[in-house]
Amino acid sequence: MKAIGFNQPRAIEDVHALEDIQLDLPSPGPRDLLVAVQAVSVNPIDTKLRQRPLEQPGYRVLGFDAAGVVEAVGAEVENFKAGDRVWYAGAVQRQGSNAQHQCVDERLVARKPDSLGMQEAAALPLTALTAWEALEDQLGFQPGQCEGKNVLVIGGAGGVGSIAIQLAAHHFGLKVITTAGRETSANWCQSLGAHHIVDYRKPLLPQLEAIGCPQIDGIFITQNLDDYWATACQAVAPFGGICAIVDARAPLDLNPLKAKSARFSWEFMFTRAMFATDMQRQGDILTQLSALVDQGKIQSTVSEGLGTINAANLKEAHRRLESGQTIGKLVLAGWE
Repeated sequence: MKAIGFNQPRAIEDVHALEDIQLDLPSPGPRDLLVAVQAVSVNPIDTKLRQRPLEQPGYRVLGFDAAGVVEAVGAEVENFKAGDRVWYAGAVQRQGSNAQHQCVDERLVARKPDSLGMQEAAALPLTALTAWEALEDQLGFQPGQCEGKNVLVIGGAGGVGSIAIQLAAHHFGLKVITTAGRETSANWCQSLGAHHIVDYRKPLLPQLEAIGCPQIDGIFITQNLDDYWATACQAVAPFGGICAIVDARAPLDLNPLKAKSARFSWEFMFTRAMFATDMQRQGDILTQLSALVDQGKIQSTVSEGLGTINAANLKEAHRRLESGQTIGKLVLAGWE
């Protein structure tokens, strides 16, 4: 089968950074689905893993977001059959979705929304799971129980931020404040449901005061954790929470949170698959998300399709992500 992989870390400008390769068709394990991949999207973790040394010789296939059709199922699969049209974000410890076929544990999978094509569907799983887990599991928000509560999303125009705004506003019922700089980014965030946009290039605390939100119940940091840490500690409400998905460059000082009885937590979407812990929760979240999409409450965050799934187009997607200037999600669909 066709796939795109790499065999050692290289800068994206290197001609061999990502290569078109041929691999054997994988065989599904007992709980696996064998999926014919029809569309994928690219996430920052793809660019980070591409620059890390491999643990064993050979080619690593990246890619996590995928939409496709089930071709075969393992002996113990309970909830899917051949022909099902599915979406998922997979597991970081297995070969990825940048291949014509992929094996994925059924507990991480759901049927995709009927109202979305494969390309639109592929934009959502990883970022939606990340945002959902951050808002509900880490920050403690519950749908229907958020009246009078607010959330600040740092980096609203990015992939995770774009779906976090929608979920926070349209599913959890929160007042949503988000950061943006460029006019295009601000307009994008507003179109997704953000109630207030604050300019990340200016001090945030005076801007939060000006919009009547001096204290924030939940702060979701999707980029530049160190740069926002002091502000987040000042802005978080008593008994509120801060959640981050990006690494800190230096140790964080948690002491400012003590007086407020506030909490800090990490969100890493791959934890459940890495440690085989409550994996079915991710399939359940994607099932709920599929319903929200079909009800018109959530829209795809795809901003641009970059063509068919091949090394050249994936390299362009990686290059754009590494520039830090992308809005929404970049998607590739189909095979040559």
